[in-house]
Amino acid sequence: MTTPNLITLANPRSPAAEAYRTMRTNIMFAALDKPIQTLIVTSPSPEDGKSTLLANLAVTLAQSGHNTILVDADLRRPSQHTIWGLSNERGLTSLMIDTKLIDIPPLQSTSVEQLSILTSGPTPPNPADLLLSKQMDAVIAALKTRADYILFDAPPVLAVTDAPLLASKVDGLLLVLKAGTTRRDHAERARDILQRAHVRIIGVALNNAPNESGSGFYGEKK
Repeated sequence: MTTPNLITLANPRSPAAEAYRTMRTNIMFAALDKPIQTLIVTSPSPEDGKSTLLANLAVTLAQSGHNTILVDADLRRPSQHTIWGLSNERGLTSLMIDTKLIDIPPLQSTSVEQLSILTSGPTPPNPADLLLSKQMDAVIAALKTRADYILFDAPPVLAVTDAPLLASKVDGLLLVLKAGTTRRDHAERARDILQRAHVRIIGVALNNAPNESGSGFYGEKK
């Protein structure tokens, strides 16, 4: 089993790894009034580092004793199978095509206890339609019976409509910005798009933050 080169695994005592654990705690506190079991992680643009941040966040949730499933719902440019060194022959899109798999989803174990990955599966011709379908509702419902947290890696907000569509089906969304990379106008446009779609943004994570080289977190207003 391949162990990915993630800071939370490679150097768990580092300030960056501690920043991810702090982000995990802040997300849990953000969910006190409105529980969060299903969460999307996305960003304004492709270069903001959302997928690696999400993988590290998933590690910290599992390490805290929570059964966690990481779903690669970026059906256009999936990367979680690469990060984790897993096969992508079957995955989320397989569940869309074969309804019999709902009861036995092709989850793949990882080197982290209590963390499983559902890769994207074969690339479909119509990602947005699949994410908006009733079959996606059934997939989410089935996964919720198997884990405390289900985290979805979604495409960038400004690139395609997938993230807002999927966000309508889950409990919340975490928006990832990258220090020194994410443009202010891109962040504002992404926020506006999500707000118009009535998406619950639970917070903003600042990736590659100065001084920590990790992630800062700014939660939703109470």
